[in-house]
Amino acid sequence: MWDKPHLLRFIANALSSISLMLVFYSGVRYVLYLPMFSLRAVELTAIPLHVDAVGLERVVHENVKGNFFTVDLDRTRLAFEQLPWVRKVSVRRKFPWSLQIDLEEHMAVARWNRDGSPDKLGTELVNSYGEVFSANCKEALPEFIGQNENSAQIASMYVELSGILKPLQQTIAQISLSPRLSWQLHLNNGMVLALGREQMQSRLTRFVAAYPYSLANLPHSASNFDLRYRDGFAAYVPGRMVMRTGKDS
Repeated sequence: MWDKPHLLRFIANALSSISLMLVFYSGVRYVLYLPMFSLRAVELTAIPLHVDAVGLERVVHENVKGNFFTVDLDRTRLAFEQLPWVRKVSVRRKFPWSLQIDLEEHMAVARWNRDGSPDKLGTELVNSYGEVFSANCKEALPEFIGQNENSAQIASMYVELSGILKPLQQTIAQISLSPRLSWQLHLNNGMVLALGREQMQSRLTRFVAAYPYSLANLPHSASNFDLRYRDGFAAYVPGRMVMRTGKDS
């Protein structure tokens, strides 16, 4: 080997390169762990409405480890996303010693499949995207009833039908979609409207247009209405049917 200068040069160059790499690695590692890069602050881009400060502090103390360069952003993001009311989190480094947290909260629009007495509000809620999540909420919210895979469909239908009901100045207290995909509404004034499985919007539009001129003046107090007729409605009172027109569709 000693009589092969080209091989010696190759070995020398390789050793020099390895030495330089080790020196560079040591220098980078030294810089990365300098005290000046220790994390000193975790900043929220907005003040949360529902997420409590105790939970946020617990996540910071238990999951934010390392310094500006070595902190695990994915672990930190996932930890924040486990908190109640948190829908999505974005975590960014902010030079030289901070983390910036962009926290998106759920916006609750309804209670989901509430079970029990009125004082037991339950923790299953539906957000503005139609997603089901768990959190404690004391706000007065409408109720959505249905299968989990239909939560987004129910949320979308709720918005549509609420707009159609505006002329009556009534709101939806409960909207339900049965396993057979039949829709039913409970309004805030106690009325129950059966919409069936098709043409729900047009059926409700027809009902809203007719109600002030005919159904509102019925001689008996009717609170249950069946809208599943081609050209009319059925109104029910205890013990009797008050009105039925049109053909069953």
